[in-house]
Amino acid sequence: MNTKTDLLTPDNCQIIFIDQQPQMAFGVQSIDRQVLKNNVVGLAKAAKTFGIPTTITTVESLSFSGHTFPELLAVFPENDILERSSMNSWDDQKVRDALAKNGQKKIVVSGLWTEVCNNGFALAAMAGAGYEIYMVADASGGTSKEAHDYSMQRMIQAGVVPVTWQQVMLEWQRDWANKGTYDAVMAIVKEHSGAYGMGVDYAYTMVHKAEERVTHGPVLDPVPAC
Repeated sequence: MNTKTDLLTPDNCQIIFIDQQPQMAFGVQSIDRQVLKNNVVGLAKAAKTFGIPTTITTVESLSFSGHTFPELLAVFPENDILERSSMNSWDDQKVRDALAKNGQKKIVVSGLWTEVCNNGFALAAMAGAGYEIYMVADASGGTSKEAHDYSMQRMIQAGVVPVTWQQVMLEWQRDWANKGTYDAVMAIVKEHSGAYGMGVDYAYTMVHKAEERVTHGPVLDPVPAC
C-alpha cells in the first residue's frame, strides 16, 4: 500500500520548521528572501489554523544563527524552541522525541538550508524511523539555485514528496464547505498568496459586493479623452 497517495489532512501529519533564522536566511540565494519569509509565515498560519502539531528547531542561535523569525514565533508563542548544535535536526534527541510524541508519520518540512539541514533531516528521518517527508520547496531555501534544486532532486529520488506551501494549506482545507476554517484560510490567502489574494479581494468587493473601505478625499472625475 502506497501511503504517499493519501492526501494530507489535519489528522494525518505534523510539521517541523528547521532553522528559520536570520543568519541562515542571509545565505539563501535560491529564492527571494522576503518571498521566503512570506511563504514560511503563511505556512505557519495555515498549520495553526488546522491544529497541525508543530515543532520548531534552531541551530546555534546565540553564537551564529540568531533567533527564529519573530513573525514565525508570533504564530506559535506557546511552542518550545528546540535548540541544538548539530546541522541535522534528527541527531538531536529532543527533536526525535517531539516528533514521536506528535505521532503522525507524515512530516511536512520547511527549513534552511535545503542542501544541509533539510536534506540531512529528511534522509535520516526516513531511514531512522520510517517517516514520510513532504518538503515544502518554496518555504525552504538553499545557498544557490543549484544547491536547492539538486538537493530537492536527491531527496525526491530517495522518496521525499515535494510540495509548496499553498498546496499544503489547500490540501488541508480540501472542501470550501469546511466553514470552520474557511475565513482563516481566506485571510491567509489575502495576506500571503500574492495574485491569488488580490483576486479574492476583487471578488469580495466587485462580485460579491462586500463592504469596501472608504477612500478619503474627493472622487475625481475621469480624465477626459484627448
